[in-house]
Amino acid sequence: MNAPRIVVRDLVALSKQPDLPWEPLSPGVEIHRLYGDARSGPSAALLRYAPGATVARHEHPGHEHIFVLEGAQADEHGTYAAPCFVVNPPGSAHDVRSPDGCLVLVIWEEPVCFIDA
Repeated sequence: MNAPRIVVRDLVALSKQPDLPWEPLSPGVEIHRLYGDARSGPSAALLRYAPGATVARHEHPGHEHIFVLEGAQADEHGTYAAPCFVVNPPGSAHDVRSPDGCLVLVIWEEPVCFIDA
């Protein structure tokens, strides 16, 4: 059976819907999955960062595509403000922060692997 087709015409407007289910990902970071899960295979999600929020260091076994929709996020490689598109290749690792908060669309080829500190 094929997965259903997903069409979202305005991701920012979707993120502002009061009944949209968000789940905690890390302190100050919430996730709304568009498809897939954190266990296997590809997935896509909106991530909403509160000001000052971070995501711990993690590695990408597959490509990670990030589209910054609002605000800016940063890692050790730079700061990426909307409307910026970033592709992290397989084998790359980073920790992510958003000093002023942001909204991003993230598409993962494979689930990320969090690195023990």
